[in-house]
Amino acid sequence: MADTEQDAGATEHVQDDRPTSGPTLARTVVITAAVLAVLLLGAAIGLLIKLPNSSNNEVPLRDSVDVGFATDMSAHHLQGVQMANIARDKTSSTEIKQLAFDISSTQLEQIGRMKGWLFLWGFPEQSADGTHMAWMENAPEHSHQTTGESGTTTMPGMASSEELTKLRSLTGTEFDTYFLQLMLRHHVGGAPMAKYAAEHAGQSVVRVLADNMLKSQTSEVDYMTQLLTQRNAQPLPQN
Repeated sequence: MADTEQDAGATEHVQDDRPTSGPTLARTVVITAAVLAVLLLGAAIGLLIKLPNSSNNEVPLRDSVDVGFATDMSAHHLQGVQMANIARDKTSSTEIKQLAFDISSTQLEQIGRMKGWLFLWGFPEQSADGTHMAWMENAPEHSHQTTGESGTTTMPGMASSEELTKLRSLTGTEFDTYFLQLMLRHHVGGAPMAKYAAEHAGQSVVRVLADNMLKSQTSEVDYMTQLLTQRNAQPLPQN
C-alpha cells in the first residue's frame, strides 16, 4: 500500500513539473522547433548521401545556378518562415493560422535541404559579398535593383525592416490583410528564381526541388489572392 502511494505521488510530481503555459512553455516550443530544424537538416544531408543516382557526381561551381539558388532561396525562405511564424502567433483566423503553419513547415524543410547541399558541396550558407542573383545572369529579373555584374543587393518580394515592424504592430483584420499582402508579394518575388533554377540547374535534385517549390507556391499565391479578395484588399505592388 505504501509503495502504491509513493508511485502515485511520484506520478503527480512529474505531472506538476510539466510546462502548461507562460514563458516555460514558450521556451519549450522554441527549443523543440530548433531541434526539429536541426533534424530536418541532418535528414536532408543523409538522404542526399544515400540516394543513388540522385544527382551529378561533380560538385557544382561556386558561380553555378545550383549554388546560387541554394544560397539565395534559403535566405528568401528564411524571411518567409519569419513572417509565417509571426502570423501563426498573432492571427485569430483559422484559415491564416493554417496557411502560416503550412508555409513555415514547408519552407523550413526546404531550407534544410538547400543548406545540406551547400554543406556537402563545401560552400558557405550565405552570400559572401551580400549580393544576390548573379547566377540568373540571363534572366530579365537579374536587372532588378542591380549593383553591377555582381548581382543585386535585395531580392524581389523581400519585406523591409520597416514593413516587418509594421506587421508586428498590427492586430485583427488589419494584421491578417497586411500579412497576406506581404506574403503574397514574397511568393511572387521568389517565383522567378525557382523557375530559373528548375530550368537551368545542373543538379537534378535542385531542379526537382525548384520545380516543386514553384508549383506549391503558385497554389498558395492563388489562395492568398482569394483571401485578400474576401477582405476587399488588393495585393501590394511588386518590389
